[in-house]
Amino acid sequence: MVYNAFTIPVMIFYIGNGLAHLYFAIKLKQKFALEHNFTNSFLISLLWIIAGVLYPFFFIRDTNQTRFFQGLALQIICIYAPLLIFFILYYQSQFVLKRDPQIRETRTIEKFTKQFTLMDTKNLDNRKAALRTDIHRKAFHLLPAIIIILLWLFAVYIWDNIWQADEFWGISGKEYGIFLILTVGYTGVIIFAALDYIRLSHIFNRGNIFHLLPTCIFNTLGKTLKKNEIYEFTRPVALILSLVPTLFLPFGLFTATALIATLGDGAASIFGLKFGKIHIPKSSNKTLIGYISGFMVSFLISFLVLWLFEQKTYNISQIVVIGFIGALTFLIIDILNLKIDDNILNPIFCGYLMFLITLII
Repeated sequence: MVYNAFTIPVMIFYIGNGLAHLYFAIKLKQKFALEHNFTNSFLISLLWIIAGVLYPFFFIRDTNQTRFFQGLALQIICIYAPLLIFFILYYQSQFVLKRDPQIRETRTIEKFTKQFTLMDTKNLDNRKAALRTDIHRKAFHLLPAIIIILLWLFAVYIWDNIWQADEFWGISGKEYGIFLILTVGYTGVIIFAALDYIRLSHIFNRGNIFHLLPTCIFNTLGKTLKKNEIYEFTRPVALILSLVPTLFLPFGLFTATALIATLGDGAASIFGLKFGKIHIPKSSNKTLIGYISGFMVSFLISFLVLWLFEQKTYNISQIVVIGFIGALTFLIIDILNLKIDDNILNPIFCGYLMFLITLII
């Protein structure tokens, strides 16, 4: 745990964003009482605060070398990321909209919502459309997990073992990996959050800057959001913030958790839409093949990453048990189909229940 001039500002910045998200959630609930899920928004606000409080705990040592990297992370998270958003908005306002003022009329929340329709996925045409949307969504959700894993592999196996850069910089590959993951992850959440603030600014009469969303973001959101998510915070924010507490786990468990929450969830949704015939319950869009696919992919991916990264710690039978518990937890959450976003539930429950099993076996 390191509290200093470099970690405390990040902590405060994240706590502040948690309060800002809560303020947006209250306004959304007041204006869109039926459409907005306040429970999810409240939990995301809480996750922002937790991520801020936990930030200093990821740093074990307080040396000149670690302070250099902490200072660099501070600049990227709290200065460069907000500046990037500011310059994007400035460019949209001063160049794009001034050159073509009619864009303002096409970039409205009313135009945005027209492209969405509530879909009965038991209808063949609707299922095909929902499948296309879900493929875009799951690929988008998988990206943060893949980036995090690649950063860790680079830091530990290339930066440390091959390049031996740890001898020059004075920090280990694992410490450098934590720095990379925290910096990229915390910065990514800030950028996603800023886009949420812009997208949801239509709830304010005077502060509406929805029209400043770049066209590429406007189109991407149209491909990855569902109609019931128009008045919600984007799912990648919830997913990344939910992964933050699991970063304390051994890397194999963390990786299994991240991939269950992305690949497992993606397999359940995509295979269910593509091949699902038996709906459970009948009034639900959930299907038997979706449950089976999600469980199997979750188990297989957990077994694979635990075998790759934790085989010195656990034997094969233990890895099977740990992977089974992770997959079973995912399946139970999927079957319960709670009103709480599974991007929040899956990382925390799957990760820490697998960790609990490691303590028992």
